[in-house]
Amino acid sequence: QVQLVESGGGLVQAGDSLRLSCAASGRIFSSYSMGWFRRAPGKDREFVAAITRTGGQTAYADFVKGRSTISRDNAKNTVYLSMNSLKPEDTAVYYCAATSAAAGLHLYRGDSNYDYFGQGTQVTVSS
Repeated sequence: QVQLVESGGGLVQAGDSLRLSCAASGRIFSSYSMGWFRRAPGKDREFVAAITRTGGQTAYADFVKGRSTISRDNAKNTVYLSMNSLKPEDTAVYYCAATSAAAGLHLYRGDSNYDYFGQGTQVTVSS
């Protein structure tokens, strides 16, 4: 069992930056691929970014590519999502997710590939 707790969300202005954190406990964090997803009001949950267990590979959704960075610190059992140049359309609840599939060596964009999700942290971007 893996417990995931997100933090770092809040109310920001368009153009601002935020760094979300996700602290993991339970099983061996360093063996999991991690991902970030978001759900905007009235929309389905969508993929934002993913990272392999060592951080050697990352993937991003087109709408955040170039202005977001996913990273991890296995010594702290934490994964991060740094977002710059935030837009009102980035307003959503952001969730981190963990999967042990493929021993953490692959990247996954589909939420069905993940075993665990956190409760989410709200990000609101005002114009």
